[in-house]
Amino acid sequence: MSNNQNNHRTLDLTHRPRRLRQNETIRNLVGETNLDPQNLIYPIFITEGQGQKIPFKTLPGQHRWSIDELVKVVPRWMELGIKSLALFPQIPDKHKSPTATEALNPKGFLPNAIKELKNKFPDLVLISDVALDPYSSDGHDGIVRNGKIVNDESVSVLSEMAAMHAAAGVDIVAPSDMMDGRVGSIREALDETGFQDTAILAYSAKYASSFYGPFREALDSAPRSGDKKTYQMDFRNRDEALREVELDLGEGADIVMVKPALSYLDVIYQTKQVFKVPVAAYNVSGEYAMVKAAGAAGMGDETKMMVEILTSIKRAGADMILTYHAVEMAELLSKK
Repeated sequence: MSNNQNNHRTLDLTHRPRRLRQNETIRNLVGETNLDPQNLIYPIFITEGQGQKIPFKTLPGQHRWSIDELVKVVPRWMELGIKSLALFPQIPDKHKSPTATEALNPKGFLPNAIKELKNKFPDLVLISDVALDPYSSDGHDGIVRNGKIVNDESVSVLSEMAAMHAAAGVDIVAPSDMMDGRVGSIREALDETGFQDTAILAYSAKYASSFYGPFREALDSAPRSGDKKTYQMDFRNRDEALREVELDLGEGADIVMVKPALSYLDVIYQTKQVFKVPVAAYNVSGEYAMVKAAGAAGMGDETKMMVEILTSIKRAGADMILTYHAVEMAELLSKK
């Protein structure tokens, strides 16, 4: 070791990792994880009627859109690079029933919304939610019989629902219900009705989480009784998630999802490492709301928290991220 002019010893180091952190340009050159707007999927709440752009108290910056208002803003989002929307319909109580019959109405609100959006924006990728909770008077993702969420009867309805969405023009169906065997049944229904090219994004590892609260307020889809723990996963389990992913892939899923994202980065990572397939992660409403609340309270830089969280999800292995931050993040990236 030699002495420098301040009599400090200079370490005889072969490797100095800080060399590649000296300035922003170098850091960008060697950055391992980069976000791109085209990897972001924007979850959108839609509603019947005209002229509706209804803000949410628990989801600052997000709205429930009528289709005539939504079509006004989609071109801007597409310019920013957001080319995929996940549609979540708010269904009026008058159309809800114990057997969720409105979910199978080919002239219903969601099929018509899909047709209108696809007609106006043919290059926009539309992802439809396949679950019964928006249509069920019980608020569950499956049909309730004698206090129990029945599996096989629910799968039959979900499969018909998915085929109907494909007929309306959706690009990807996304079963979020967590019923056993539904991916295989949906794949069969799609193939039998001539929609072999319609992809399935399976909510494979969807946990019974406390981070869903704002979403359920937005859609008025909370369970009227009980909870969803008999079909959504126990948050203590990771091996079970891998088994669910393996089952869904075996049944024909094209993309698998982990939901929520932030508390389940280990599950995202292991899913990607084990299966080497396209992995989606859902940065859910409660995660988004925490960032907004912290920013509003002066407890942190909202933009920096957003970037760090989304980067962590991508770093963990997610190929695509469903996030309510999509527009904010895309706007930020457009300024770079």
